[in-house]
Amino acid sequence: MLLAADTANTGAVGYLYTYGPLVLMFVVLYFLLIRPQQKRQKTRNQMLGGLKKGDKVVTIGGLHGTIMEITDDICVLRVNDATKMTFDRSAINAVSQTTAKE
Repeated sequence: MLLAADTANTGAVGYLYTYGPLVLMFVVLYFLLIRPQQKRQKTRNQMLGGLKKGDKVVTIGGLHGTIMEITDDICVLRVNDATKMTFDRSAINAVSQTTAKE
């Protein structure tokens, strides 16, 4: 009878030793990789959602321009006085200067 109780306790402790490191690794990966990536994605989506006509932006390729027209998925950038280029909205990497609110 004493032997059966010992094997029951070692079984529970055995599961802890077996699955404990796996759970710990998942928690560490969540806080080091998954959560920061979700935060970056959220701030990027807010930045892309807040784009408006007149903002000075930089594309993923490094092109600097000013937004002339913007729709749900297309941005038309003015690169210089005569050149307008069309990009996907997702190709915008950063906003370098925003226009004053009117």
